[in-house]
Amino acid sequence: MAYNKIKRMTAFMRINHWVVAICMVAAVITGLYIANPYYQSMIAEDSAYTFVMAWNRWIHFMAAIIFDVSSIVIAYLYFFSRFEKPYKKLIPNAQNIKEFWEVFVNLITLNRVKRFDSSHSDSFNVVFFTVFHLMLLWMLLTGLQLYVHGLASGQSSIGAWWPWMLHLFTDWTVWATGGTYMDVRISHHVTMYAIIVWVMFHIYYQVWRTIFWKEGDINIVFGGDKFVKEDK
Repeated sequence: MAYNKIKRMTAFMRINHWVVAICMVAAVITGLYIANPYYQSMIAEDSAYTFVMAWNRWIHFMAAIIFDVSSIVIAYLYFFSRFEKPYKKLIPNAQNIKEFWEVFVNLITLNRVKRFDSSHSDSFNVVFFTVFHLMLLWMLLTGLQLYVHGLASGQSSIGAWWPWMLHLFTDWTVWATGGTYMDVRISHHVTMYAIIVWVMFHIYYQVWRTIFWKEGDINIVFGGDKFVKEDK
């Protein structure tokens, strides 16, 4: 059986993928600590001297910034990438709907039969990743709302314009989540668990494709290539 080698991810796309993965791990670990300082008791010195919470907040904030910049880059590539344009797979036309359904049925029935082109991103994967980035956007908005709530004076180290802008763009999340800052915090926290579930399914799905379709999908994020069987 002959296979064609297909380029699926450029070097930049692979680097971006792993930067997102690392930032996600950092954001989850520090976010859990911010919500519940679970390892302070393991540190002999007082937290006032070790600045444990301050370091966790700083790492969380930096990871979130890198996360969000990466997502903005990906959103741009959705429409303007010269490599491939994923937005075309989001158009609800007959071909994309059929392809989405074919992938979904293959997944839930553990089917080895493929009646669609798997050489590039299918509509199921594109929709799946779009949901992921929408969750990241929500995490950004709710996270910034929680951040600006701590700037009660209306001032920041870079001036009053920064809190003003954050209030302008994120205050609506308080109303959208239930009307209190605790609602925003809970929504931020619950979305984190939804993202963790997304990641678990994402890893499972890529391993599943590699085992069942035998096209080396797991290699895409490492080497950038996969292999597709030649038509008979």
